[in-house]
Amino acid sequence: MTARVGVITFPGSLDDGDARRAIRIAGAEPVALWHGSHDLDGVDALVLPGGFSYGDYLRAGAIAAHAPIMAEVKDAAERGMPVLGICNGFQMLVEAHLLPGGLIRNAHQQFIRRDQRLRVENASTAWTSDYEAGQEIVIPLKNADGGYIASEDELDRLEGEGLVAFRYLGVNPNGSLRDIAGIANERGNVVGLMPHPEHAVEPGFGPNMPEAMRSGVDGLAFFTSAIAAVVGAAA
Repeated sequence: MTARVGVITFPGSLDDGDARRAIRIAGAEPVALWHGSHDLDGVDALVLPGGFSYGDYLRAGAIAAHAPIMAEVKDAAERGMPVLGICNGFQMLVEAHLLPGGLIRNAHQQFIRRDQRLRVENASTAWTSDYEAGQEIVIPLKNADGGYIASEDELDRLEGEGLVAFRYLGVNPNGSLRDIAGIANERGNVVGLMPHPEHAVEPGFGPNMPEAMRSGVDGLAFFTSAIAAVVGAAA
């Protein structure tokens, strides 16, 4: 089967086209979905892309979390469908209470863009199975409201249950508590992170790597992992 992965466009989305391209490169069929719809068009997995949905009024992702299609996203996530939130999409997931915690203004109060080193902490989710636990990867990062926060008890729970999916290495770019760059839910089908894997899937267009400039494709495994999860579930 060919997996069909939906990418939801919200007013203010910037990276929905990049996400669809990444899905195509990974070998799945990208499906464009609209925030005002209640139809997921029979997709097998979902991506909530980066950008500034609804202008990031109130809080980043707060209005998008109440978009019409999010009712279907919540139902799909509860049924076990793989759902990935990237940057603004991660903000939507926490605002919709599909993931715990919150995301606030970067500690230095500035928008940041950098190629960011990460460590894969959990390689058993629907979006990380093609990585190895402890693997170091490089993924582009660009955000203004990327500081992950949660109570100490919640942070201890995330750590204790292995729900921290990615951790910043080298530098903490936004003040995220415990260097957390991304987390997963208990079931492992919902993952959110601030860096942008869809910008590291194609040689010549990814981060600079020791082997060559713009050669980084460390983000591709997000999408191949989800494809494998979908195909495996259907087998």
